[in-house]
Amino acid sequence: MNDVTNVPAKRAAQSPFGWLRTEIDRLFDDFAPARSAFNFGLSGFAPVPALEMASGEKEYRLTAELPGMKDEDVELSVADGVLTIKGEKRSEQEHKDGGYLLSERSYGSFERRVTLPADIDTDQIAAAFHNGVLTITLPRNAEATERTRKIAISSRG
Repeated sequence: MNDVTNVPAKRAAQSPFGWLRTEIDRLFDDFAPARSAFNFGLSGFAPVPALEMASGEKEYRLTAELPGMKDEDVELSVADGVLTIKGEKRSEQEHKDGGYLLSERSYGSFERRVTLPADIDTDQIAAAFHNGVLTITLPRNAEATERTRKIAISSRG
């Protein structure tokens, strides 16, 4: 992967309103209502994975940070040029000290959708999960790149 660029940053430069909408969506995802009236120092919010997409000559690489999760907690699917990452995080802790008992439970599910570039070979998408980081390799389809052509614009006048 020689030419690494940040695709979301590129898109943000092209469409400031698209960038703003994405940031507002993330804000609402980050501040969803707590699942319990009692909060013992836990956030109570659904985890929202941070995503990063890099572009190379032969593939794109999308990474999602999912700390504390396992590969069986995450589901990936692709349909109509949209990659969906779903997951659920469960955390239960019980503390006993003297005659006191504190039991903390935290549950949260998330779903992120990423519109894929048109030159992705969706049949060859692969994913790996290691140390809380999900890495999705999105190979470019050479035929899709070859089908791209520049369109001449004529002036009226």
